[in-house]
Amino acid sequence: MKFTDRSINTLRPRSERYEVWEDGRTSFGVRVAPSGRKSWIYMYRFNGKARRMTLGTYPQLSLANARVKHAEAKRRLAEGRDPGTEMVEARRAELQAETVRDLVDEYLAKYARPRKRTADEDRRCLEKDVLPLWAARKAKSITRRDAIVLLDRIVDRGSPIMANRTLAVVRRVFAFGVERDILEVNPLLGIKPPAKEIRRDRILNNEEIVKFWRGLDRARMSEPVRLALKLLLATIQRRGEVVEATWSEFDMRNRIWVIGADRTKNGIAHTVPLAEPALELLDRIKVIGGGSRWLFPSPRLEDRPIGRRVINHCLTANRETIEVNNLRPHDLRRTGASQMTAMGIPRLVVSKILNHADREITGVYDRHSYDPEKRRALDAWGQRLTEIVSDEVAAAKVVPLATLSEPA
Repeated sequence: MKFTDRSINTLRPRSERYEVWEDGRTSFGVRVAPSGRKSWIYMYRFNGKARRMTLGTYPQLSLANARVKHAEAKRRLAEGRDPGTEMVEARRAELQAETVRDLVDEYLAKYARPRKRTADEDRRCLEKDVLPLWAARKAKSITRRDAIVLLDRIVDRGSPIMANRTLAVVRRVFAFGVERDILEVNPLLGIKPPAKEIRRDRILNNEEIVKFWRGLDRARMSEPVRLALKLLLATIQRRGEVVEATWSEFDMRNRIWVIGADRTKNGIAHTVPLAEPALELLDRIKVIGGGSRWLFPSPRLEDRPIGRRVINHCLTANRETIEVNNLRPHDLRRTGASQMTAMGIPRLVVSKILNHADREITGVYDRHSYDPEKRRALDAWGQRLTEIVSDEVAAAKVVPLATLSEPA
């Protein structure tokens, strides 16, 4: 029979399955089932044994494409390979291929949780926007266009910055897939962030610091969250470092807080001298802690601290009470640092207090701890903060800076 679309369509089902072969001894044929289903087949011999393989179903696999598959199978046979066995193995591999859910689970378990302080944030991001759409899809089936559509959905709901964050996380997940030989390519490479981000430079003035400090006492939030926010400003450390701190990190006798390398952004252990306002806050935190190893234990999760997002949520929910507009937790860190430099404290010392990575060549060789300079600077900031929130700003007290100059 000469195969054309018209001739294939004329084949009618019978009570039993039958096969029709193409003219010319090509071993290329069509199998017609009693149900009417038509399948392309290839008959061949391998190692002296008769074999047959199904190439696909008509019309889903067109005649032209079936011929291409037939030619490819004949080529593999000519190379001494069994095309039918290879097809079965390829289909089995496809069925067993990792889904996006599998890839995400492996990424979180073997990369994010052991290495990233923000592993929980990665998980929330993936569960919110990625897995609802892609969980059951094969990871290798995700295309660049799929990623663009995903990001557009996030932007269209009014969350362009979240789209940027999602792009960064998903790109890292698929890069992990390439590193683990789960994928051959990362479909998100080269995709630009959908939203332009403006560097934030919000700094609270003295009046706003007073409103913030006193507004917290009236705000509808738990006492641990209230104290955590005040401790952020008193120590000017990062939100995660504060809310996830444990009492084992604190040496109250020597008035220091040592943040381990596993909890800092740059992976370098960090010593924070504790000034008087921070010590007073820590005394209050200890009283309400209930003996937990965490400074701020979660009220819902056993042996876990409060979540970082709780801090942001409480600030947003109490905007009117606090009466400080456009305030985020990181603004408190920026405010404290700016206050210090305005007082004449060297920027290098402030940078050491902030635990910023020093990438200058001199930073590689400079192994001075700067702990004495950091203590003097934080004591000065503690005094200044006490003056501001105690309405002593008008007195215009000047902090002695002779001991705060750059080290020789």
